[in-house]
Amino acid sequence: MKVHSNLKTNLNYINDKINSDDVATLDVIIGDTLGALIFAKDIVDQTAIGELVLKPLKEFNGTPSMENLDNIFLSPEKRILDNLDETLDSMVNGEAVLLVDGINKVFSFGLRKFEKRAIAEPPTFTVIKGPREGFNESLPVNISLMRRKLKTTDLTFENLKVGKYSKTPVALVYVKGIVDPKLVERLKKRIQEIKVDAVLDSSYITKSLGEHKKSLFKQVGNTEKPDILASKILEGRVGILVDGSPIALSVPYLLIEDFQSPSDYYSSSYSATVSRILRILSVVISLLLPSFFVSAELYHLQLIPLSFLLTIVNSVKGIPLSPSYEMFFTLLIFEILNEASVRMPRYVGMVVSIVGGLVLGETAVTAGIISAPTLMIVAFSGICLYTVPELEQTFSVLRLVYLIIAGGLGAYGLLIFSALLLVYLVTFENYSTPLCAPFSPLIKEDLNDSFYKGFFAEQSTTPKSIQPNDVNCGEDK
Repeated sequence: MKVHSNLKTNLNYINDKINSDDVATLDVIIGDTLGALIFAKDIVDQTAIGELVLKPLKEFNGTPSMENLDNIFLSPEKRILDNLDETLDSMVNGEAVLLVDGINKVFSFGLRKFEKRAIAEPPTFTVIKGPREGFNESLPVNISLMRRKLKTTDLTFENLKVGKYSKTPVALVYVKGIVDPKLVERLKKRIQEIKVDAVLDSSYITKSLGEHKKSLFKQVGNTEKPDILASKILEGRVGILVDGSPIALSVPYLLIEDFQSPSDYYSSSYSATVSRILRILSVVISLLLPSFFVSAELYHLQLIPLSFLLTIVNSVKGIPLSPSYEMFFTLLIFEILNEASVRMPRYVGMVVSIVGGLVLGETAVTAGIISAPTLMIVAFSGICLYTVPELEQTFSVLRLVYLIIAGGLGAYGLLIFSALLLVYLVTFENYSTPLCAPFSPLIKEDLNDSFYKGFFAEQSTTPKSIQPNDVNCGEDK
């Protein structure tokens, strides 16, 4: 609805649309004309309202008009609106609005004041060396962190709003000249097509960005650190910041990203390369060790060394469960302990670890419910899985699938399933970017930042895996 020149008509429309105790309406006299200042008390800086809006109005002695009033306000975030619905949106977003009788426009002042968490090191991305600051739940703060990292006019933010009721601000961030403009347009279109009541976290956006809706594998990258997001958008990706969430998203996503740690880029190439190889080996061990052990016990005893086989035979005497059921039962205990440790208060977490790891595990072995080798393999598999925490959920499911196949088909089933999984991964694409690049397809120029961390001088071009516009690093255009 358009703003009417009659103040009472405008106030009646606003009061019909929003009738809440936290919304204040102040009657103001401007010369000999009546006006109304409306704002949500708990999300507006009321001191700033007094200094930047009410004080200039009190000192104004002229005839109220658009031209005269437009010059007296000191607020740097001043807008002039001509639509009452847009006025309501600005109010619930933390702006104060001024309506004046006889004027068919509305003055809107951006005087927001939200409580926000201090900038701190994110718990999911701890580093020994390197920046320790992380995103928080305030979108303006997160944007300022990106501006501090990349002081260039090419750094671009595009603002969107998602959610029928939440109208959550979402910002696309990219470096103009490096990113592919088609990628930006595709992401904007996909985000604008999201139809939900509310977006309370960036994970709501993640579920809608993937092109393969039912895929088990991640299709969107995420991070809590501004330096990581800055490096990603410098490679040609698009970052997505969501108000109310400390998790920033990035598209397109490569599987190798989660095997790269922030510490890799602040340590020597040799140390980073060894760490990445260990992470890859750990994931392979986590997936295959329990299933290989079960298949060997059931179908391929000749694969187990004789001395170890004798140990297994002695340990499984009296165990009532078959090897596959025993492994499932042990994994179930491990997953329950994992869930309990995450959900319980921190001061109880140590007790859960002691009871679960020592008392329950040792008691189960002593009581003859599970064998010591099975318990050791599950524990080692779980530790290996958490070397790549971002992929823990995906590989936990895959580990169970591998275990089911091992119990039913043995090693041949494991080989067939591994081959099918590999074919699926090498043919998987999201936003025209292969998930397994730079290995499939093979891009030799990008291999120096894959499982191998190349020297600084070797990384003179941006990755070709994500098809950036600008492939030269650090060169003036």
